[in-house]
Amino acid sequence: MILIPRLNLARIALAHDTVMAAISFPLALYLRLGDAFFPYTQDFLIPGTLGFAAIAMTVFLVGKMYRGIWRYASVDDLLTITKTVTLSILIFLPVLFVLTRLEAMPRSVPLIHWFLLMALLGGPRFCYRLLKDRHVEYLFERSDHRRVPVMLIGAGDAAETFIRAQARDRDAAYNVIGVIDHKGNRVGREIHGVPVVASINEIASALDIQRHHQIQRLVLTVENLDGSIIRELLAIAEKRGLTMARLPRLEELKASVEERNETRPIEIADLLGRPEAVLDRNAMELLIAGKCVLITGAGGTIGSELVRQVSDLGPSQIILLDSAEYHLYQIEMELSNRHPNLVQEAILGSVRDQTRIKGVIAHFKPSLVFHAAALKHVPMVEANPIEGVLTNTVGSQIVADACREGGVSLMVQISTDKAVNPTNVMGATKRLAESYCQALDVAERDGGGTRYVTVRFGNVLGSTGSVVPLFQRQLSNGGPLTVTHPDITRYFMTAGEAVELVLQASVQGDTDPAASGKIFVLDMGDPVRIYDLAEQMIRLSGQKPGEQIKIKITGLRPGEKLHEELLLGSESLMASDNPGLFLAAPSLRDLTVLRRDIEKLEISARERDQAETLRLLSTLVPEYQPKS
Repeated sequence: MILIPRLNLARIALAHDTVMAAISFPLALYLRLGDAFFPYTQDFLIPGTLGFAAIAMTVFLVGKMYRGIWRYASVDDLLTITKTVTLSILIFLPVLFVLTRLEAMPRSVPLIHWFLLMALLGGPRFCYRLLKDRHVEYLFERSDHRRVPVMLIGAGDAAETFIRAQARDRDAAYNVIGVIDHKGNRVGREIHGVPVVASINEIASALDIQRHHQIQRLVLTVENLDGSIIRELLAIAEKRGLTMARLPRLEELKASVEERNETRPIEIADLLGRPEAVLDRNAMELLIAGKCVLITGAGGTIGSELVRQVSDLGPSQIILLDSAEYHLYQIEMELSNRHPNLVQEAILGSVRDQTRIKGVIAHFKPSLVFHAAALKHVPMVEANPIEGVLTNTVGSQIVADACREGGVSLMVQISTDKAVNPTNVMGATKRLAESYCQALDVAERDGGGTRYVTVRFGNVLGSTGSVVPLFQRQLSNGGPLTVTHPDITRYFMTAGEAVELVLQASVQGDTDPAASGKIFVLDMGDPVRIYDLAEQMIRLSGQKPGEQIKIKITGLRPGEKLHEELLLGSESLMASDNPGLFLAAPSLRDLTVLRRDIEKLEISARERDQAETLRLLSTLVPEYQPKS
């Protein structure tokens, strides 16, 4: 069915194209015949012209020529024009043959006609877009609107989209002076008339050369630029009094593509960024899809990110368990909005409650359990060691035993780099939890039972116990930023990165017999000096460290280490199938002995005997020695 376009602009376009079609036939004949045109064509000129116009108009309507907008004419529109022009001429030729036998028609006319009509239809569209994009107007008039001169970092598709958007909008905020190529193979070329002036290693000299343009801002257009490079760029920008921003990442674009006109502040995650890990998403989906999944600590930083990513992989049901009512409510509401048709259950309960945990697993019969519940704030656990033992060690044992008894296929234990040579209660309790899951994994795999995968990583950027939210609060209050030691370092990873690799480790641990009894260690990159991080956050706020915002050294807190480690001295590191994961092989403990020792530890903890609890903990984890 042929639909006449309802919009006035579409009708105007149809009228234009029909007129162009009517003109094209006699014009093609004239170009071929010259002065012989009038006597040669008098018999078929008028019926041929009217007939072709009618055929072309019909084909234009059927070919959906008017769904596109001239303002955004593109290659897709050119392809549509090509198809409709070709079809129009192919239909017209047999019609003309019936009327005239084509005896008077020169053989080259259809070819001339095709090129001519392509130009008559495509040319006005192209000129209209040039006009609307202001490429023509800029030749004749100047705007009083002052744009911010910027330099783009990255010569890819995002840079091209940004430059084109700025050129199209008369009131755009930015004037792109040049582009820095992050790969180095496009230097000397142009993107819509904007020169690619240098590679990223030559940015300092390029800024000096372009000094007369008074560039005010560097804009990142590359999503996964290495964090060390971004830190260098930030230092270069600060030295020259420039600000830095980035285009929004693709996943942040919630509305239209035009949002690429906007820039966003550089974030701490950008400074710590690493190349994106290669993930086997098909295997991850195969692990999760159609299965019931239980996540403990579902309201925490890692737990909530696990909920998001697991829910995207198509489980049949998700069980959310947390002891914090408000955090559980928050993630339940978020999951309901994210996947309204996914079956979910919010369970308020503690991993320290054996009856509760066994009952939940027995009732819902999950295939996979991700155990993220833990007390993780080092000074807080140091001040409340019995709570740390009961949650981190005894709670993990309760969950692990319930998984074995409930026939769970796979349990994933989330651990921490503080379990390596622990100097605090939090690390020691997590180390014991690691040991118990390792021993269970070896025992259960031999009998074909539950598989236990332990994943160890460092600090999660932005988590409740992280230094970053503390610095943000201190910045909002005008400082100072407090750092415990000028040389203290930490490993950092975003929650999204960490959970992606946790899921990847789960896949490998589920299928690879060589992973039995071992611990997956995430590649955390290089450790970050916290003092440097504080300075960078001050710079990102547009202020100068040490002048407008002070940094105060407060001294190491109880149980705090100067430098965290990812491996025990006795552990050997093995490469895994994924470059973002390593396998550590710590010494295994006898399950029967370990179970008896943890039972003694639990008894003393539940009796609130702190001295005996710490003594037993230091005996079970010799690296940990409590301060007297």
